[in-house]
Amino acid sequence: MGIGNFAPRSALLDEALGPSGPIIVFDGVWLAFDEKEILKDVSFTLQTGHTKIILGASGAGKSTILRLILGLLKPDRGRIFVNGERIDEMAEDQMMAVRADLGIVFQEGALFDSLTVRENVGYKLYEELRWPLDKGDARVREVLGFIGLAEFIDRMPGELSGGQRRRVAIARAMAAKPRILLYDEATTGLDPITALTVDQEIVKLRDLESVSSILVTHQLRDAFFVAEHTAVRDGTALKFDRAAGRKAAEAEFIILREGRISFEGTAQDVRDVAAKDPYIHAFLS
Repeated sequence: MGIGNFAPRSALLDEALGPSGPIIVFDGVWLAFDEKEILKDVSFTLQTGHTKIILGASGAGKSTILRLILGLLKPDRGRIFVNGERIDEMAEDQMMAVRADLGIVFQEGALFDSLTVRENVGYKLYEELRWPLDKGDARVREVLGFIGLAEFIDRMPGELSGGQRRRVAIARAMAAKPRILLYDEATTGLDPITALTVDQEIVKLRDLESVSSILVTHQLRDAFFVAEHTAVRDGTALKFDRAAGRKAAEAEFIILREGRISFEGTAQDVRDVAAKDPYIHAFLS
């Protein structure tokens, strides 16, 4: 495999740079920490408005993929594209423009405990983008309304439940209207009913706002809900139907095993392969 500018042009590279190309492309990505290889020849694409759900054992490299997309790590080999721009060779000041189109939701929500919900959700708008106060407030109210927490705008994070904190974190991530959202174990530690409310927000953003998403999780229940459901407006009501046909194909699983992609496909593909693959069967069990 070639390195840097001398790497041979690949089909994934042609796709990444072509018209209507994928919003994220990993092309033969390798990464090691000291002598330990974390990712080994990882290649995949994420189409606009689609979802990739990354599963794998602890240490398999799941969260590392998100850090590479954010430019917090650089690969040893291979190429990474976000919105058609190659980012693996970008300097930090160049990455700032790329990150403007990325939102991330961490496992613990990572809210500022000393700020209100309004100030948390609008933080990037007020402090980084310097939006006028009235414009920022209008957007904060819009996103809180979208996730059903408008009445909590002046609450402190300590007054919220765990599920509400995660949903506020999603509102903060989407406030600046990024086209890509990254979820790093967004439902870990939540009870099943509360986790479902977070899963529904992920589905709503994808299907109603055309947000492209990568979901890193070890919670199989949440992974399959996101993959197998779609959000549909029915007049003023919102419902979650089973995804079918082309819609079901818009969410794909990636299963990592010792740094390599051992499987990529839809929820139904996972179930079909699990019957024949002992590792995937054991993992899903």
